[in-house]
Amino acid sequence: MARKFSIAGLAVTVALAATVATASAVGAVDSEGARSASGLVVDAKAQQAKKHWVNTWTSMPQLTEPSNMPPAPFTQDNRVLADSTLRQTVHMSVGGEQMRLRFSNAFGGAALPITAVSVALPVDGRAGASAIQPKTSRKVTFHGRSSAVIPVGSQIVSDPLDFGLKPGSNLSVTIYLADGQASNSITSHPGSRTTSYMQTGNHVEDADLTGAASAAHWYFLSGVEVWSPASTSAAVMLGDSLTDGRGSTTDTNNRWPDQLLARLQSRPDTAGTAILNQAAGGNRVLNDGLGPNALSRVDRDVLAQSGVDWLLVFEGVNDIGTAEASEAAQKQTADDLIAAYDQIIVRAHTQGIRVYGATLTPFGGNTGYDDPDGYREKARQTVNEWIRTSGRFDAVVDFDRAARDPQKPGQILPAFDDGDHLHLNPAGYKALADAVPAHLFRQEPLPRNFGFN
Repeated sequence: MARKFSIAGLAVTVALAATVATASAVGAVDSEGARSASGLVVDAKAQQAKKHWVNTWTSMPQLTEPSNMPPAPFTQDNRVLADSTLRQTVHMSVGGEQMRLRFSNAFGGAALPITAVSVALPVDGRAGASAIQPKTSRKVTFHGRSSAVIPVGSQIVSDPLDFGLKPGSNLSVTIYLADGQASNSITSHPGSRTTSYMQTGNHVEDADLTGAASAAHWYFLSGVEVWSPASTSAAVMLGDSLTDGRGSTTDTNNRWPDQLLARLQSRPDTAGTAILNQAAGGNRVLNDGLGPNALSRVDRDVLAQSGVDWLLVFEGVNDIGTAEASEAAQKQTADDLIAAYDQIIVRAHTQGIRVYGATLTPFGGNTGYDDPDGYREKARQTVNEWIRTSGRFDAVVDFDRAARDPQKPGQILPAFDDGDHLHLNPAGYKALADAVPAHLFRQEPLPRNFGFN
């Protein structure tokens, strides 16, 4: 099926190229980009037939902490998920008629042997469901085979599969590992805010994993791609726990990127925008924390994703909050963050990706980050001023203004506070989503000399 699919795609590309070449020889480019002369016009439908792979869902791979490993008996000494079935649900951005999966072994201490994989729609379309709609179940293959072994530090992409996905829908992915992974170092995304299920034995085709153990984490699965029209593009949200969704509701998908997605899909001019959440709780820009630092993961989590046209950077509060609360240390942190943002912009611009900067939200009253002398708050203000006024970002999204208490601008508005004076509740996340201008995700030509510096 993969070979047939590729040949069909190649045929469309070759036919289109030939048509454009012929038109080029006898005609001129009109205002719509089609070439015409002597009645020869490039078929608009042929232009629309151009398609590409676009990630519709991602999760940032991380080394799994001991507290986030699969529950017993699925974690043993140097062996995880042996003779085990793992069922996970993930939330799609854009839809498509063909899809493929990405699995990551980025942090595995041994090769990851996957025995079988299937996809299906979850019962009632729900996130976090242990049951599937059996008639929708389809087997996933890798180079035509049902199994695959992912080397240490690598990833694998499945074969294209005919499987219709609607925008905003949920997908169930079920994996069976006969031998498990022979290490206690495994790859996961702990902040799934979505329930996953584990059961001993091969239950890949089972309609429901009755009595299965559960955990609110994703394991091994790092991406879903769909074959999409050229008008479909992805936007990466690079961030920490505020983007990963701490304070949101499990199995509800109400993080601010989820709520932004719903708003964009309600508009015809932005309905083809995929939102890719590449955030993790505790992540930092400058130094490793929970997961690699943002500077080091830009290549993997942004530039290597399919169909990306935009990047929104909303990260840095953990760098400020974990640096020493002294004037010198906080000045250095603010300066280093600004330099790091500039580097991210340069690297993304090189790939033709527009970069938007989001101001850092308040943390006044937070036990760990708020210091009595206000050095960290001063660093936050310095960083936010640069984001707003430097002109280096292609646009600015003012999350600080959206989340802060007008009477106490160093603190989150109480109605948005999850309780720790740092993270937001679903209403607060809606305020962030509403603060993102939808027009930033319209497909438009890049300015002349874009990416020079």
